[in-house]
This record gives sequence, C-alpha cells and structure tokens, in this order.
Amino acid sequence: MSDPWLAIIGLGEDGLAGLSETCRAALATADIIFGGPRHLALAEAGPRGRPWPVPFDIAPVLAERGHHVVVLASGDPFWHGAGGSLAAHLAPGEWVSHPAPSTFSLAASRLAWRIEETVCLGLHAAPFERLVPVLGRGVRAICLLRDGAAVRGLADWLCARGFGSSALTVLESLGGPDERIRRTTAASCGIDDAAYPVAVAIEVEGAAGLPRASGLEDALFASDGVMTKRPVRALTLSALAPRPGERLWDLGAGSGSVAVEWCLAAPGAGALALESRPDRVANIHANAAAFGIAHRLSVHEADWPSALAGLPRPDAVFIGGGATAAGIKAVRAAVPKGTRLVVNAVTIETEALLAACHAELGGTLLRVELAISEPLGRLRGWLPARPVVQWSVTL
Repeated sequence: MSDPWLAIIGLGEDGLAGLSETCRAALATADIIFGGPRHLALAEAGPRGRPWPVPFDIAPVLAERGHHVVVLASGDPFWHGAGGSLAAHLAPGEWVSHPAPSTFSLAASRLAWRIEETVCLGLHAAPFERLVPVLGRGVRAICLLRDGAAVRGLADWLCARGFGSSALTVLESLGGPDERIRRTTAASCGIDDAAYPVAVAIEVEGAAGLPRASGLEDALFASDGVMTKRPVRALTLSALAPRPGERLWDLGAGSGSVAVEWCLAAPGAGALALESRPDRVANIHANAAAFGIAHRLSVHEADWPSALAGLPRPDAVFIGGGATAAGIKAVRAAVPKGTRLVVNAVTIETEALLAACHAELGGTLLRVELAISEPLGRLRGWLPARPVVQWSVTL
C-alpha cells in the first residue's frame, strides 16, 4: 500500500470541505479523476475529470493503470458503490480507499434509528421487488433511489401491495447545503420534486408481508398447475436444507417454486432452474421477479439431463419431475462429493426407481400421504392427494 496508483474516495454533498487532507492531496496530484458529473463538480475536477460511461463500466479506470487516478463515489465506496467492483480486479497494493459516511448512516442519524436494526437497500439500480422478502409490519427500511421521480413510484408500489399506511421519510442531499427532509405516507405521497441523491425511509404498516416459513401458498406463484404443492414443498425445502451462500440446481423446475423458496430461505442463497418448456420458463422468470430474487435465480431453457456440463457446481440438487436412472446417474457424475440430492416421485415407476437408489446409496426414503377436507353432502370428508415418495441423500 506504499504507492497505490488508485485512490477511491467517498465524497459527501459538502464536497471538498468534507474531505481529509489525505483525500485533498490525492485529488491535487491525480492525473485523472473518475466520477459522476455531480461528483466531478463537487470535487472541482476540471479538465482532469472523466464521467463514468453509460452503462456503468470500470474498464476505463483499469485502462489507466500506471497513472495516478482518483475514483469518486458517494459516501462509502464499498456499500452499493464502485469500490467492490474495482477491488475485485485489483491487487491489494494497487488501491487505497477513503470512505465517508454513507447515505444509510446519514439517514439513520437524522431519524435516530439503530442502523443495525434497519434494512438497507440500494434500489437505485434494482427493482422495488427487492423489498418483497423483507417487508412486514414494524420493519424499518432505508432505500436509495435512482432519482426524485422514483419516490412516487415507490409509494405507488407500496400502496399496490397493501402497505399504503406506511410512513415515508424522504431524505434529499444529506450532508450538504441543500439537505431537505420531508415526511408523508405511501398513500398520500405527492412528492415528485425530490433532489438527487435521494433516499426514502419506510416504517412499514399495513399488510402482513411475506411469511418466512417454507411452504408458501400455491396461489402466490405463477403456474400452469404443475408444481410442487405447498405441504410437499415445505418437506422438500427441509430436506434440501438451504444455507447462506449455497447454490441449488432445480431440475425440471416447473414453476420454479422450490428454487424461489430456496433463495428466500437464506442470505445469499442462489439457484439455477432448468426447465424444457418455454411457457414454464416464462413462469419461473415471472416468479423470480415477483419475489425479488431474479438476481439470484438464473433460468435455463433446457432438457436437464443433457445440460449439466458447464453449470456452476451446486451444494444441493432437487429433481421434482422427470427423474430417470440415467438422469440421476448424470447428476451424480456432475456434482461434487457432499452434494445433497432430493428427488420426489408421484408415479409407481419413479417410486420403484427411488427405492432402488435408496437400496444402493442409502439416505432417507419418505412416503407422504395427505388429505384435504372437502364437502361431502351436508357434511365433510377427506379427499386424498396423490402420495409422494421422497428420496434424500448426501452424495
């Protein structure tokens, strides 16, 4: 770190006045200064300034290796900023970072909220659906937005999902001379002139939000009716045992309901869904978007037994339909040792296959028989569902 060529500087709305002597010295000696137009103006970059390309790309910065370069970012460069993107392509000695208070920190201090108890989301380049997994009565969230118009967009989105009574605090240009804070509710929000940078703090009221237990209501998913139904899905997720940062292969994914719930179950969990029918692929995409996990669920239109080569290695695999001896053999050959495999069967033929696999490889063989109460004349009776046989094993 004795002579890094790149300095990543967090800049507040107070511009040069809020920077340390070290940061000012880095700016004074820089050959090139990268940043957004607002940052370049605040830092008085002049002819040395280079605005970020649109769409955002770090390649121009990396191309200047060997020059003295400064990158300007809002607040903390490693919290929804350019710092992480750049550092991933640099050796430790090539760069140094000088963070400033993030917008999240400034907003929490204005609101007197404990930031460790607050959901912090960067929605300036992400859909509002990222809020779906975290919204619930009493939740506090601070969201960065792309511009002032997005304030009304967020309020309308909240109202459409039953959170219209939520209190909103709109925080503009925090830390600068033009700082402004306004309070409203989602239902009555008429703010369409918010200045960038803008954040909205939400105190959630209204709808109950998304349950966090496995086995969400079937009606929440876009489906053609062929899906792992709620009770069996809950048992399937229990057997798959998702953990933070792990990856699932959902093979013959149908609606993708298992993959969606896998992603919801643990922080950073991701999934690959393979499905051969285009209409069902469209449903998986719709479900991933609706639950706010499209960035963690990738969808492949493919016949899965022949499409496993080249996929990122999984921690767990689920086969919900179309299991064959050849398919299970292909999975075993493709995954690393210790991978958890769960296969569900509803046909006698597949049940016999799973019994044979259990005899050969061990694991757990579970038969699930369910019945739902239905009207029977003036009384009620039980309507049995098709039995499901589930084989789970660690390979």
